Amino acid sequence: MSTGNHSVTPAKHEHHFAHHFKDAWHEFVSSKEGIWLFMVTEILMFGGLFVGYLIYHAMYPEMFAEGASHLNWQMGATNTIVLLISSWTMALSIHSIQVNKRNQATICLIVTILCGLMFMFIKYLEYSSKIEHGLLPGRFFHAHDIVHHNLPLYFGFYFCMTGLHGTHVLIGMGLITWVLIRHLRGDFNPQYFTPVEGVGLFWHIVDLIWIFLFPLLYLVG
Repeated sequence: MSTGNHSVTPAKHEHHFAHHFKDAWHEFVSSKEGIWLFMVTEILMFGGLFVGYLIYHAMYPEMFAEGASHLNWQMGATNTIVLLISSWTMALSIHSIQVNKRNQATICLIVTILCGLMFMFIKYLEYSSKIEHGLLPGRFFHAHDIVHHNLPLYFGFYFCMTGLHGTHVLIGMGLITWVLIRHLRGDFNPQYFTPVEGVGLFWHIVDLIWIFLFPLLYLVG
């Protein structure tokens, strides 16, 4: 039985907290703390790349400006908007489950996945263009008419940072798909939504990292 978008049907699979937790709230808080600790390791990993970027940018600012001139900032800006929308729909999906709006949560999760697909498609177009013009890292670089001979270094940072981020986007999409399947199966309800919130935190961190990557790589010139 349901009224509008509010379903009052209980979840098909009732969740029982694990025996080593005192209660469901203890399980929820512990799970969130674990996700945040994992997110710290992710930030440290990208942080090392950011530090390396800043050091070499201080050494070769003109080279980094030339590298950024070969990027399509419109595509980068579009991907920024796409990820911001996906963060909003992910947050809305968590809220919808908390207030028992199952249909709305389903739509939001699907839209989040579609945003991830759009992001990766745009990134594919960017990568294809760079490969075609020989704008590659290290010894694979074979572009002509360049000013700075260290330009392969810039594209080493570009492919490493955006490639690592893209890998996280793909992982996030896989996790959101897993959450969507469990949601459709009826595993989540206003009393239990820990996996959805954990995946949401991961997705928000991935989006936040791109907020830093966009200006550093596309707008540095």
